[in-house]
Amino acid sequence: MTNREIFKAGPVAQVETRRDGERWTLVFVRELRHAPEVVWQALTDPAQLRAWAPFDADRDLGRTGAATLTMAGDPDETRMPAEVVRAEPPRLLEYTWGEDLLRWELAATATGTRLTLQHSLADRGWMSRVAAGWHICIDVAERLLAGAPVGRIVGEEAKQHGWERLEAVYADRLGVASEGWPADVA
Repeated sequence: MTNREIFKAGPVAQVETRRDGERWTLVFVRELRHAPEVVWQALTDPAQLRAWAPFDADRDLGRTGAATLTMAGDPDETRMPAEVVRAEPPRLLEYTWGEDLLRWELAATATGTRLTLQHSLADRGWMSRVAAGWHICIDVAERLLAGAPVGRIVGEEAKQHGWERLEAVYADRLGVASEGWPADVA
């Protein structure tokens, strides 16, 4: 069996939501077994992003300025404008993704890195879906960094790797209705 065939999503992450005016922010926290400098490269290097993230970046995200993110697994190759507004290696990365704002904070720990992702979006109902998606992506990134890559898992394929269970658990933890797989993605 390949690494991909045996891939299963790991334990549920620490999550919460915050209201920011008209928008909502998902706060997603995970402990990773790699140094912040290594995690930073996975968050910014286009080649590494192609191995785990839900998008491809047209440039290194480790410096401020405009970028374009292309949705992975999208047959239409939807391109979304992005703007890296803060890049402070290896501890803080903040950028827009269409209308969303992502803030990645990396803090060194005794065993690696505490990653805190704050993903701000307009619709609170999407929180559990977003949490489940990031959960699988970060699990895939962790395996990439550990030298046992499984390849990017996005879209419909994520259902084969525990997305639906994760979405239901995160919906419960975040106090939102479990909506299941979004119709516009299937």
